[in-house]
Amino acid sequence: MTPAQTLLALVPVAYFVGAIPFGFLVGKAKGIDVRTAGSGNIGATNVGRLLGGRFFALVFALDLLKGLLPMLAAGAAVGFAAADAGAYGLWLLVGFSAVAGHMFSPFLGFRGGKGVATSAGVVLGLFPYLTLPGLVALGVWGALFARTKIVSLASIAAAVVLPVAYLAFAVALGWQPLGPQWPVLAFTLLMAGLIAFRHRSNIARLRAGTEHRFGRVKPATAAGNGDRLPGANGDRGGNGDAGGHGRV
Repeated sequence: MTPAQTLLALVPVAYFVGAIPFGFLVGKAKGIDVRTAGSGNIGATNVGRLLGGRFFALVFALDLLKGLLPMLAAGAAVGFAAADAGAYGLWLLVGFSAVAGHMFSPFLGFRGGKGVATSAGVVLGLFPYLTLPGLVALGVWGALFARTKIVSLASIAAAVVLPVAYLAFAVALGWQPLGPQWPVLAFTLLMAGLIAFRHRSNIARLRAGTEHRFGRVKPATAAGNGDRLPGANGDRGGNGDAGGHGRV
C-alpha cells in the first residue's frame, strides 16, 4: 500500500477507536451509569466528580490515547514528514476521525463527549508541527484549571491558544502555515471552533457566573436515578449534551 492508501485505511479505524466510550465503561465498572448521574456527561470531568480524581486522570489519559495512537500510526505511514498539503490533510483526517468518533459514538447512539482529551492526543501526535504548540495549549489548560477549577474554561482557552501557538512556532522555526502546511493551520482553527461550539452551554453559564467548579460529588447523589448537578437543567446540545460540566 502507498502511504496515502494507508492513511485512508486508517480513517475508519481511527473513528471506531475514538468511539470507545471509556468514561461510560469506567463508570459501569464501578456500578454507575455516568449518563444518568452527576452532570450526565461521559467525559473525564463527570467521571472524576463521581468517582474521584484518579478516575478523572484514567479516563482523560484513555481518551487522549484514542487520538494519539491513530495519529502516531498515520505519522509512521508518512515517515513523520508529509510531502505536501494533501499528505498533511490525510494525516489530519485520521485524527479528525478519532475526534468525531469520540463526539458521535455509535456505541452510545451517536452521542459522546466534547472531544478535548481526544483532540489533545491528535495534536500531540502530529509531530513536531502540533506537538510543540499542543504542549503550550496543555500548559494553558493546566494553569487555568489549577487557578479556577473550571474545566470548561480551561478547555476553551487551550483550544483558542492552539492556532496562535502554532503560528508562533511556524514563524520561529520556518514552517509554512500558508504553504504546504495550510491544512495544519486550518485544522487548529477548525478544532478551536468545534470545541467552543460544543461548549456553548458552558459558555452561557460562564457568562452568567453559574458554571460549576471541579470537585467530587457524594456517591449517594452520583448514583442516583437520573439526578443532575445543580444547574444541569436538561440543557442538551445537538447530541443530547446534558447541561453540567464540559465533557472532556
